[in-house]
Amino acid sequence: MSELTTVARPYAKAAFDFALEKGAIEKWHEMIAFAAAVAEDDVMSAFLSSAETLEKKVDVFINVCGEQLDQHGQNFVRLMAENERLKALPAVVQHYADLRADYEKEVTVEVTAATELTQQQQDNLAQTLEKRFSRKVKLNCSVDAAIVSGLYIKAGDTVIDGTVRGKLERLAHALQS
Repeated sequence: MSELTTVARPYAKAAFDFALEKGAIEKWHEMIAFAAAVAEDDVMSAFLSSAETLEKKVDVFINVCGEQLDQHGQNFVRLMAENERLKALPAVVQHYADLRADYEKEVTVEVTAATELTQQQQDNLAQTLEKRFSRKVKLNCSVDAAIVSGLYIKAGDTVIDGTVRGKLERLAHALQS
């Protein structure tokens, strides 16, 4: 997996820089996400492994993508196919999304609560987190009754565990030490 990450990084950077130059960041994100979904398909993956010629691989792949890829997107796929990197497309999408979020100064925050958060609570939390991270915050909220009370917040490498379950686990660990 780390090999695909290493391979994907320069392709994602090149695609993002091109999209930024053309003012088509959203469009490029959609194109490479669609191409990645096609590359992940089991039937397509089997075909790409067994196709006899590069041209056949590229033609079939681009035909399956259809109108989802413009001329530049097709050239991007063609380049990746020539370098035998189509399997790295899902990792390219992830790196592209990271570059886009960084450019747009946005962070996705996973929030887990014991009960459903109201819209007002979500708005207040988003405002507080925007101040803390100095970025626009996009919340993904979920419910897990096992945390008893409080919030478990994860944004990238940052984790804020304000749950009762987390506090009990830390207390138990401290008592065992």
